[in-house]
Amino acid sequence: MDRRSWVLLYILAGVWGASYLLIKIGLDDFSPVWVAFGRSLMAALVLLPFALYQGALRGLGVRWRAIAVLAFVQAVIPFTLISWGEKEVPTALTGILIASAPLYTAVLAIWVDHEERVRGLRLVGLMIGIVGVVALVGLDLSGSGAALLGAIAILVASVAYAAGGLILKHHLPGPSPVGVVTAIMVAAAIMLAPLAALTAPDQTPGAGPIAAIATLGLLGTGIAFVLFYGLIHKVGPGKALIVSYLAPGFAVIYGALLLDEAITAGTLIGLALILAGSWLAAEGGIRRRRAPGATPPEADVPIGGIAAAEAAATAAANR
Repeated sequence: MDRRSWVLLYILAGVWGASYLLIKIGLDDFSPVWVAFGRSLMAALVLLPFALYQGALRGLGVRWRAIAVLAFVQAVIPFTLISWGEKEVPTALTGILIASAPLYTAVLAIWVDHEERVRGLRLVGLMIGIVGVVALVGLDLSGSGAALLGAIAILVASVAYAAGGLILKHHLPGPSPVGVVTAIMVAAAIMLAPLAALTAPDQTPGAGPIAAIATLGLLGTGIAFVLFYGLIHKVGPGKALIVSYLAPGFAVIYGALLLDEAITAGTLIGLALILAGSWLAAEGGIRRRRAPGATPPEADVPIGGIAAAEAAATAAANR
């Protein structure tokens, strides 16, 4: 990837790392469904004028089925499950669990996308990442049934994010990312509206939760997803999902500094294994020498590369 793509990844990781903190604050006065609805609606309201001005929605009408499926898979399901899971799971752990999304991209690619498959050291890295997820859940959440259910919900959200990236690549490869994100957020808000109406707050929410949902919709959903989809179109879903490995460090730091969340041994072990796995998955094939006549690099796309120091300093939600 070029330097600009890496810079965008780091910015996106910082924003998404904060998203889980904002979700936690929003849950003080809003239901999980309302958090999902609020961030979708805010993102739609912010992005729609820009999309209309740029003509970014042209041509999307004939692809409404793909838009609807992608909205359900990439927004409705993960937004709701992450919010529900965060009622029981700390911000830091949520970010680390979402970091498992690239593992599911590799698994799903076995059936649907040859370009995103991983082999050799990259496959070893993915296996280490899975061990990290198991260690994190087993060491930090094994004592609470509610927390385990919350963690499972967040892991399912990770699978949805991975599937959404592949759906986008294969069924919406051409349109402007701004147009696609706007259409998806509008569709997601419409889908979530009935349930949100049923779970509306009984009392007037506080200024903090309202501001958190507004910021989450503007930055963590609208602008962040434009960056994310732009990266998917440019470098592919496997590389774009490196952000899931970068964001956990930010989530851990935000949770510890702003919410007084404990950083336990299980947190550190799980984070270390997941980030070590990400490094191997990213760097395992980048500088590999190819024999004359071997498959060109474009056909064997590595999941990407991140510096170990940067990876160790991050934490996230996304997702």
